[in-house]
Amino acid sequence: MKLLAIETATEACSVALWLDGTVRERFEIAPRRHAELALPWADALLAEAGVGKSQLDAIAVGRGPGAFTGVRLAVALAQGIALALDRPVVPVSTLAALALPAPRASGRRVLAAIDARMGEIYLGQFVGDGDGLIDSIGAEQLLRPHDAAQFVAGDAWIGVGSGFAAEGGALLHALAAQVEAADATALPHAADVARLAARAFALGQALAPERVQPAYLRDQVALTLAEQQAARGAQ
Repeated sequence: MKLLAIETATEACSVALWLDGTVRERFEIAPRRHAELALPWADALLAEAGVGKSQLDAIAVGRGPGAFTGVRLAVALAQGIALALDRPVVPVSTLAALALPAPRASGRRVLAAIDARMGEIYLGQFVGDGDGLIDSIGAEQLLRPHDAAQFVAGDAWIGVGSGFAAEGGALLHALAAQVEAADATALPHAADVARLAARAFALGQALAPERVQPAYLRDQVALTLAEQQAARGAQ
């Protein structure tokens, strides 16, 4: 199985190539340079591996949630490549990709959180499985970090992602008794999108390119000035 994966939902830009279980990746923290880097990196990875685009089985993409522009770019790039090659797309949660490296054993639980700005975070709950991957626990959410304790049950969680630094670390404060360790610097990687996409592809979860939808979670992406001021005042 050969997959090309793209992840640009945060300040990190990454592209990965999955080749029958091995992964090559280009990764860089490059705000506002995603559109400039993603396609050249994809071409370079394919060239280094000696793989032609026509040999790809599918295109994988981090579908968000995350920055609106970055999520939209990744999905558009994946759709464009897939349509040109007549290949399917495998959408993968950006929060799941962020969570994947954290569990060290089956059954370990991970909270993945991305700063959504405007006083909110994107939050996903995951558990390690017996195959070195993860499964989601419930739906991903957009919420204020102070409210997270209403939705997170149990203790001994591992926390990852910029959501743990948002609002002065409010999420970690709210879950102080439940989160045993947190890495607020963790960012999602296309290599982990590829790992999760390989399983999804094997399970028949690839989609026609036109059916892939970005996950924004926030219905109204652009707030009016008055709403932005109100949001700041409520913090």
